[in-house]
Order: sequence, then structure tokens, then C-alpha cells
Amino acid sequence: MRTTGGKYMKIVLDDLRGPEIAAFLEDHLREMHAITPSESVYALDLDRLRVPEVTFWSVYDGDRLVGCGAIKRIDGTHAEIKSMRTAPERRRDGVASLLLTHMLAEAKAMGIERLSLETGATEHFEQARKLYEKFGFEACGPFEGYGPDPHSYFMTRTI
Repeated sequence: MRTTGGKYMKIVLDDLRGPEIAAFLEDHLREMHAITPSESVYALDLDRLRVPEVTFWSVYDGDRLVGCGAIKRIDGTHAEIKSMRTAPERRRDGVASLLLTHMLAEAKAMGIERLSLETGATEHFEQARKLYEKFGFEACGPFEGYGPDPHSYFMTRTI
């Protein structure tokens, strides 16, 4: 946990049943559709996140939801980062780094040996790509179910 403004940020497992996370994820989907062609939006809706192979976390600063992220198992040793989002007003405030550190540790504890992701290839996603590079992710080709897409940038790393 990290302190900000005298409060502690905390990361919690989320069952995706609360209205706050539903609205947060709806904003995420709306933003992705506003900046990316629909056929290139791979963000998952609530129903597709509420499956056994997905582990989902929410980040709170005090009682305020400021971020979220998920790991979706592909197989016994490979998983994908999904639904990584920071509240717009909290971007570049350490939320994503805190969550990604947590997710990498959790993935290792789950026995995952490779963690991959798909993010955008446009300028809008540049800071996200830099964050993932800082955490050891490298460019790779499409994986599990993805095909070539000029709007997608694929990354992976071993744990």
C-alpha cells in the first residue's frame, strides 16, 4: 500500500458486483470505443470479466476507486493483463505502477510464467506502453485469439 494525501491506497479482489466498478468499467469501454475502431477494441465487459479464469482487482485511495486491472488465464502458465485502467484525474500518480507491481506478484504466486497484454498502438497509449516497458514487457506478436491489427500493440514478459 502507498500513502497519498494522508490515506492509504489499497488493492482488493473485486467480484465485479458493485455499481462503482460497473460505472468505472463502462467509462473504460466508452473511452476505448471513442479512440479506437470498434473492431479493434478488445476490452472486456462485466460479463466477460466475471468468469473463473479472470482475477480482478480494484485500487482504492481511501474510499475512492482510482484504478483496476485483471489477469485472465490463457493456460496453466500463460496469462493476459486485461482491463488495466486508472481514473483519468489520477494518471501519472503511481496508481498503475502500484497495481502492476501487485499483479506481477500475484501472477507469480498463481504459477504463471508468462504474462502478455494487448494495448493500443496509437499515441493515446504511449504512456501505457512506456509503463509496461519499465516493468520488463517487450513487444511481441499477436497471441491467443488475436490476429494482426494495426491498432494493437502486443507485449509480453516472463515472470
